[in-house]
Amino acid sequence: MFRRYDRPRQPRPEQWSAVVNYVFLAIAIVFEVLATTALKQSYGFTRLWPSLATVAGYGLAFYFLSLPLRVLPVGVVYALWSGFGILFITAIGWFWFRQSLDLAAIVGIGLILAGVLVVNLFSRSIVH
Repeated sequence: MFRRYDRPRQPRPEQWSAVVNYVFLAIAIVFEVLATTALKQSYGFTRLWPSLATVAGYGLAFYFLSLPLRVLPVGVVYALWSGFGILFITAIGWFWFRQSLDLAAIVGIGLILAGVLVVNLFSRSIVH
């Protein structure tokens, strides 16, 4: 039987590298995009499997979103999560669901991408 000091130590969140936190954030974004895509397919939660995929996807997205929030600023994490989520779900809507984008939508999404890049590349609030 293990004594307290014999157990291997688990790294604390603040000891994780910045890369690990961004991997968790990327996983959260993927699950959020998958859940939103399934939400579109659920037709107002009237179809079972897309509805279950939506609930499970959002649950996993929020779990993985909570991990980088232990050490990174909430505003920065949320900006990256929502910005990339918007970009990816818009691309899926355009390619998969054949939803058209007008010039204003393209410019607006470009501004969101520019904001995400500025925060990620130039902010001193995040760990690089």
